[in-house]
Amino acid sequence: MNIVLTGSVAYDYLMIFPGYFRDHILPDKLETISLSFLVENMVRLRGGTAPNIAYTLALLGERPRLFAAVGEDFEEYRTWLENNGVDTTWARVIPGVFTASFFANTDRSNAQIASFYPGAMAFASQLSLHDLDDDPPDFLTISPNDPGAMIRYVDECYEMSIPYLYDPSQQIVRLDAAQLNKGIEGAHALFVNDYEFALIQKMTGMSPGDMLEFVKFMVVTRGEKGATIYTEGQEIQIPVVQPDKIADPTGVGDAFRGGFLTAYGRGLDLGTCGQVGSLAATYCLEQQGPRGHSYTPAHFLPRYRRSYDDEGRLDVLLEGENRSGA
Repeated sequence: MNIVLTGSVAYDYLMIFPGYFRDHILPDKLETISLSFLVENMVRLRGGTAPNIAYTLALLGERPRLFAAVGEDFEEYRTWLENNGVDTTWARVIPGVFTASFFANTDRSNAQIASFYPGAMAFASQLSLHDLDDDPPDFLTISPNDPGAMIRYVDECYEMSIPYLYDPSQQIVRLDAAQLNKGIEGAHALFVNDYEFALIQKMTGMSPGDMLEFVKFMVVTRGEKGATIYTEGQEIQIPVVQPDKIADPTGVGDAFRGGFLTAYGRGLDLGTCGQVGSLAATYCLEQQGPRGHSYTPAHFLPRYRRSYDDEGRLDVLLEGENRSGA
């Protein structure tokens, strides 16, 4: 599948707080909250929604294309992505600025407090999907990005008849009801977590049934409770694959999306797509950072089959591996 990923590209600064945020929040003092957490360690990792999703697609044998604005400090990151199967031809360097940065502090319950500096991402709206006219994608994701870019890409997908997955996630609060409505109404599919799903309903006044009048399906991730796929009056429940350990939740939702899209691009049913996404998410959860994990389709399949029964359908994942001589 010729898939293009739009969204943030960032460096992640991940910190661990050896306590619980909730123990230090005073509900009657929220209007004057002032907190500082002494963390026990910090790592700097390559992150961002678009390359996180792209990485899982590449692990499972796809060659996704990254379409994003990046900073002058991106070249080492570019080399790493190319070496790991991601096409960065359309990662455009913005002179004079740095790549976006994500600062996340995680406590012992896996609760997170985070901040995001947009950097080069603030220029993403200057990039046009019409630049892809010579090789239009079969499918495109509109993931958290500069809000102006997300709005522009919805408009351009309309113009170019490109099917897209709408994944507004962290940027829901930066979009108004009309913009969210238009994003959903033109989308092939909607991806959100359960909190974001409720927030979209509140902001737009649309019910799940209203949304399904427009999209082919909706995927709502629910953390340790798995995920729910809504389509044509059905609700498909996807249980989690139990992790061997829990290291870091950063990027788990992106890994789910990458796994789901890989299976969807191979023509598999929605339930199987969700199961592939669930295992991809578990691999991510077991390691620190959004790309601390690694596997091949040949390693992925036996673990998948310990949790789910695909009746052999997922053998299609081995086709790309066999073609590459792996």
